Amino acid sequence: MNSIFVRRSIREFLDKPVENEKIEQILRAGMQAPSARNQQAWEFIVVTSQEDKEKVSQMSPFSKLAAKAAVLIVLLGNKDKMTVPDKWQQDMGACTQNMLLQIVKEGLGGVWLGVHPTQERIDSLKDIFGLPDNIMPFAVVCFGYSNKKNTFTDRYKEAAVHWDKY
Repeated sequence: MNSIFVRRSIREFLDKPVENEKIEQILRAGMQAPSARNQQAWEFIVVTSQEDKEKVSQMSPFSKLAAKAAVLIVLLGNKDKMTVPDKWQQDMGACTQNMLLQIVKEGLGGVWLGVHPTQERIDSLKDIFGLPDNIMPFAVVCFGYSNKKNTFTDRYKEAAVHWDKY
């Protein structure tokens, strides 16, 4: 079954490292996302150090699981590269989803932790990683090997579909 249909938020990880080749494929998938006027204003921090994962896990009440993930990828928007500044969040959302789908393809589990536009979370990541003013944290993707599996759940709701008019 296609990764789109089986992808789930996986929040429990095994203590097992993820191969660099898989991490690179996940980053490559993210960078294949559509981008407004092809601005591609994204940058990434790959986090594998336990110390930094622990710090990120303190970002919000919902980020505790980051400490147990094998890898975190912090998705960043570079304001200096934005040619369509009001569309960067859409670009980053597509990038994040591509990464989550590639995580499934690589046989891993992952979850998206929202950062932007919550100022406390933005400030936390800026402090942890010493980010300059032109770099804006968007999200954190946590992933790794897991005993939890990506499985199909049919979310199609016919009542939400309107043909030709509302």
